[in-house]
Amino acid sequence: MSKTIDEINEKISQGKAVVVTAEEIIELARDKGVKKAAQEVDVVTTGTFGPMCSSGAYFNIGHAKPRIKLGGGRAYLNDVPAYTGLAAADLFIGANALPDDDPRNKVFPGEFNYGGGHVIEELVAGKDVRLEATAYGTDCYPRKKLETWINIKDLNDAVLFNIRNAYQNYNVAANNSDKTIYTYLGVLRAKLGNINYCSAGQLSPLLNDPYYKTIGIGTRVFLGGGIGFVAWHGTQHNPDVPRTEKGVPKREAGALCLIGDLKQMSPRWLVGTSMLGYGCTLTVGVGVAIPILSEEILGYTTVTDAEIFSAVVDYAEAYPNLKPDILDEVSYAQLKTGKIKLKGKEVPTASLSSYPRALEIANTLKEWITKGKFQLTEPVAPLPGVESGITVKPLKERPIEEPR
Repeated sequence: MSKTIDEINEKISQGKAVVVTAEEIIELARDKGVKKAAQEVDVVTTGTFGPMCSSGAYFNIGHAKPRIKLGGGRAYLNDVPAYTGLAAADLFIGANALPDDDPRNKVFPGEFNYGGGHVIEELVAGKDVRLEATAYGTDCYPRKKLETWINIKDLNDAVLFNIRNAYQNYNVAANNSDKTIYTYLGVLRAKLGNINYCSAGQLSPLLNDPYYKTIGIGTRVFLGGGIGFVAWHGTQHNPDVPRTEKGVPKREAGALCLIGDLKQMSPRWLVGTSMLGYGCTLTVGVGVAIPILSEEILGYTTVTDAEIFSAVVDYAEAYPNLKPDILDEVSYAQLKTGKIKLKGKEVPTASLSSYPRALEIANTLKEWITKGKFQLTEPVAPLPGVESGITVKPLKERPIEEPR
């Protein structure tokens, strides 16, 4: 049995495509078997909603009168610094950017109440954002100072560009030390007082296509409440990791670089987020529709939380010191019970990723496809796979005295 994306898109156009979520396909395949389910189902929708630090947005604000060259100068959006090194009227703001006067962790743990992720959320919500910029002035761009309000509806371009999203599995964070620690996976209490994780598990896009058979460069996706695309593999994309017999990665593996029109998006699915003692980020909603091209592809989408395992890592010692040690391996089914057994101790668990919101994304994508509002795209190139030779290397530190 085989189908093509063109054939599935034709069924979508005719309103005849059978679309189910990654949660629904599990029960369907159990009842009917993988072969029968693959014949009946055309698309399986996935979703994830969680903090994704490697996110940002770029804008073209339009030329002021007289003109000002932002490139090489400084610019702030609601007091948060934006990168100006692109050109005269282009800016980039990252989710982690902080105001210059933020105390950060000087008063520990820092609250990080406002940063780049919050600016992006406010822009998407249609709020006015204050732009302050200074420049050195040139003959063709004589202006040296600009103070104004900008609004997303007035910008020439507003584009979400996230260089690492929708991680394919991730660490489970624990703290085996004697003091509370503050991390990007939340607050971790001393002596294994709690455990945090961040994945939609059986709903997560890349866990439903573990070998990137259908998701590649050019794949159309749900991004931030609008439509986006896979632009490249995400930074730190690392397919060559230990996997289960069904191919599910047991460590941090693949990632997606995503791009989309910010003007289409919604503050419900792009949320500025403060991480106590760590910094600011952006919580992002991502959904991918997986075309069921074969029984093999359908089989991957039947993965359950009980079949997805991740490593419990000590974020007080192993993680900060780049050690490979793990405390244990646990399944997402275990994590979602709210407690696991670790080193003979019952430890409470919590997720930074929202499963209900991930399910809402999968159902929204299902509705878009069923109503003919969203068609699938054929990737123009695959993501690097297990045999690609891509690995994530640590920084090679060299003394600054060493000649270049």
